[in-house]
Amino acid sequence: MRVLIVDDEPPARDKLRRWLAEQTDLSIVGECADGLEAAASITALTPDAVFLDIQMPGMSGLEVAAQLESAHAPLIVFVTAFDEHAIKAFELNAVDYLLKPYDKDRLQKTLVRLRGRRSEAPEAGATAIHTARAQTGSSERLLVPKGEALQLIDASSIHWLEADDNYVHVHTAQARYMIRRTLADLLSQLGERFTRIHKSVAVNIAEVKSLSPLFKGDHEVHMRSGAVLRMSRRYKDELFGKMGA
Repeated sequence: MRVLIVDDEPPARDKLRRWLAEQTDLSIVGECADGLEAAASITALTPDAVFLDIQMPGMSGLEVAAQLESAHAPLIVFVTAFDEHAIKAFELNAVDYLLKPYDKDRLQKTLVRLRGRRSEAPEAGATAIHTARAQTGSSERLLVPKGEALQLIDASSIHWLEADDNYVHVHTAQARYMIRRTLADLLSQLGERFTRIHKSVAVNIAEVKSLSPLFKGDHEVHMRSGAVLRMSRRYKDELFGKMGA
């Protein structure tokens, strides 16, 4: 099992590294000290499991998990000092966690669960992603590529989203980004701010300027940016409802 360690505190990473190194069936593929680095490493290294600290500056472990595509997410063990709300959510959803300070016996129990989950369905990692999204609510920020790294952009700055197989083109006023996600999974992260107007297109409702009827119930959607998008009739009621039309 290929494992990634994420914690902003060096002593915590050192302890976990030492104890995991004693396991003959584990390989530590990397260590990260912050959320952005963790998200980039998960994408680049594709670990089987991630020990992910929750309390980190800039971007919490829950925020990192919420940004991952649920269908291809690694198994996640959330590591945290006492957070009663999060712990109850983890227990309710059978999500793995380590409560600091933990001992070697507690880590061993977690590893037994990880090994068992790895032998389950390929989407076993999705449970932690859905739990993280439930805890954080709709994401106010989205991770997008910036050269070889990642950056966070405000979700409110996104005008529209366009699916392209297993990728999504994210259109803003300044740039277009392409991320490896499905449109459905991305919309589940971003929440009610966005709505589909076509099976492969979703818009930021606040960026819709006007609508022009076409034929058979279809419409043109005129965006504040000047873009004109096609809305199929099957999605018009949802858009109209959210716009208060």
